[in-house]
Amino acid sequence: MMRRKALVALAAAGALVFGLTACAGGSGSASGGDGGGDGGGLITIIVNDPANPYWKTEGDVAEATAKELGYEAVVGAHKGDTNTENTLIDTAISNKSVAIILDPANADGSIAAVKKANAANIPVFLVNAEINEAGLAKAQLVSNNAQGAAIGAQEWVTQMQEAGNYIELFGAPSDNNAQTRSNGFSTVISQYPDLVEVGEEVANWDRTEGRNKTQALMQANPDINGVIAGNDEMALGAIAALKEAGKLDGVIVGGFDGNPDAIDAVTSGELAYTVLQPVAVFSKTAVELADEFIRTGEAPETEKQSFDCILITKDNVDKMTGPFTYEG
Repeated sequence: MMRRKALVALAAAGALVFGLTACAGGSGSASGGDGGGDGGGLITIIVNDPANPYWKTEGDVAEATAKELGYEAVVGAHKGDTNTENTLIDTAISNKSVAIILDPANADGSIAAVKKANAANIPVFLVNAEINEAGLAKAQLVSNNAQGAAIGAQEWVTQMQEAGNYIELFGAPSDNNAQTRSNGFSTVISQYPDLVEVGEEVANWDRTEGRNKTQALMQANPDINGVIAGNDEMALGAIAALKEAGKLDGVIVGGFDGNPDAIDAVTSGELAYTVLQPVAVFSKTAVELADEFIRTGEAPETEKQSFDCILITKDNVDKMTGPFTYEG
């Protein structure tokens, strides 16, 4: 029987650990490294911020999958802070985790954390975001952000009727996904000269920041008729700002993620569309790959794997059957 350890409270500011206990590996558990064990043991899952339903689903699905496969599981959150992430990695190591599922805090800043886990002989499987060094993680599983941005931007252009002044809300610059999506938007929108970007602000994937940045941009550009956002939380913040100003009617707002509030907003007509990221799919897949490596020592042949996104509009929103789950 594996001995349980209560997780120590993290001193790093902003840390959130919402698993109750972590288990040290017992005599029957695999030890990571080269794999080839019997399975079982502790899988540590580290996400960004479960206050965002996207990252909550990421953690929930990974945890449930680990338990279904016979592992103990604990979930922690770094909230985009690499110091907190580093502390969570230390905790995973001290608790003798057999694998770590990590949504990295920073494309460059998280490299050291993955190296630290490797040095402790613990395999790391990345989800949602990448790091800027190959060959460290056993796998990096992400949405096809370029494809998702392109289909979202094309829908946005259509609903904008190919003309108008617009603003863009940009995600956290430390996350490669933010630039990839923005580039994807630009590649499509630049083909339509009557669409003019009059402002852009970083809103860090956050609803409150999306609201505040939209308010500031509207003050400088009161005649906007479009908002394109790098994720749903920022888009929903923009909708709140537009509603408060009495200007939502006639403004096309596009999102990205497919979170439950965004799905409701698409249904009501407040949000023009969202782009569903298959987070429930790749979070499950990451744990299954970890299990395979623990049991057989076999890592995926391809480290970086992308999963196509799905455009969600009023025409197909009824095919959403649960959080981030589409059956069409």
